[in-house]
Amino acid sequence: MPDGAGAARKITDMSRSARLVPAVAGVLALLLSGTACDSGVGGTPGAAGVRDPYFPKAGNGGYDVGHYDLALDYTPGTGRLTGRAVITARATEDLSAFDLDLVGLHVDSVVVEGRRALFSRTGQELVVRPHDGLREGETFSTTVRYSGVPRTLTDPDGSKEGWLRTADGAAGLGEPVGSMAWFPGNNHPSDKATYDITVTVPKGLQAVSNGDLTSRTDKGGHAVYAWHTGRPMASYLAMVAVGHFDITRTTGPHGLPVLTAVDPAQAAASRRVLAKIPAIIAWEEYNFGPYPFSSTGAVVDRPKDSGYALETQNRPYFPGAPTVDVLVHELAHEWYGDAVTPKSWRDMWLNEGFATYAQWLYDEDHGGDSAQKTFTDLYHRDDEALWAFPPAKPSSAAHISDRPVYERGAMVLHKIRQKVGDDTFYDIIQGWVASHRYGTASTADFTTYVEKKAPDEDFGGIWKDWLYGDGKPGRP
Repeated sequence: MPDGAGAARKITDMSRSARLVPAVAGVLALLLSGTACDSGVGGTPGAAGVRDPYFPKAGNGGYDVGHYDLALDYTPGTGRLTGRAVITARATEDLSAFDLDLVGLHVDSVVVEGRRALFSRTGQELVVRPHDGLREGETFSTTVRYSGVPRTLTDPDGSKEGWLRTADGAAGLGEPVGSMAWFPGNNHPSDKATYDITVTVPKGLQAVSNGDLTSRTDKGGHAVYAWHTGRPMASYLAMVAVGHFDITRTTGPHGLPVLTAVDPAQAAASRRVLAKIPAIIAWEEYNFGPYPFSSTGAVVDRPKDSGYALETQNRPYFPGAPTVDVLVHELAHEWYGDAVTPKSWRDMWLNEGFATYAQWLYDEDHGGDSAQKTFTDLYHRDDEALWAFPPAKPSSAAHISDRPVYERGAMVLHKIRQKVGDDTFYDIIQGWVASHRYGTASTADFTTYVEKKAPDEDFGGIWKDWLYGDGKPGRP
């Protein structure tokens, strides 16, 4: 409902009523025509959704976000969240209106470029109609104030995301579309931005997020944590964890700050594996190239707080103490998925296939099976689920995190390695990150890149049989 709207009032002064008619007619004409007030700018509303093949309502058209400044105040006892989002964006076309993704929560006000804006709600769409139209190329700021009890969302595969109540706080997790449960934005991986996330919690609790902790202050009976993410981040990688945590700071390669936040109940079980983070980062730098962000680490909550680990940028999130192979996998995402992010959810294998292959390579280098043996054993296993669909074409949104995306995706990479040899293969996987760092990329971008790096090789059979082909290829 637009700001200022409320119950209709009877107007008894007929002269006042008559004077209101033209104004009301003008507002109606504005809403119907899509023309912004007083601006002289033509334009149309931005698209509601970017036509992602699996989440068509996700994201929005007409603008590109550069920065989110989020101020969150959370009370675990009541579950209430009060938020202010300042979103700095650039219009990519002349706009009379634009959408933000936000599900649940009450919107108290919307201001665009210092002037209150009309807004409405339709499903997950927060439709904003600024007082003045926005010209293509114009940078503009939108401030949304909102409040309420944020929702836990259910993914098509049945897993939970969005805002998850935990034993002593909450976790805000976003893959694939859960971030819209706790802040408004352009909720699609194709639009990355930098972030400042400030979280106010009752004193005695901690609030952990992405990037670097820039300050921690006391305010009455509350603690205020300010986090800054200076490299572009997809909205699904944004994370907030509120609760009791043991926070440890160490350093990794080249003095890289390592911050871990562990629920005290998981401290003993996590200590040994988390101590391996610097060595794992060093190994991954050797194989994948320089670590792409300003800090790393991990957040470890209790096992029942979520049903999965997640590659949240800078420090992955774990429900309970991770194993070494899971830690290797999630940290590998800092390169594959976080630094280089898929253009659409159809390209998910570029995240999960790479991170799974990182596990195979780590085992190979640390006394386990070779990647070749892992590949061969997987191929010969009687396992219909592995061949249910090709990694580059998940059968539906419910299956973008299924095994073909992970394991068959890793098999594609191993087939490339078999064809080109180790020297060229490592040039490919390191160069892929270097050439697309902090941006987005599609499967077609990747296949084109591979072919350019090894122009004398024919990859047609790999793409046809392993990447896009239905069923089990005829030979390993």
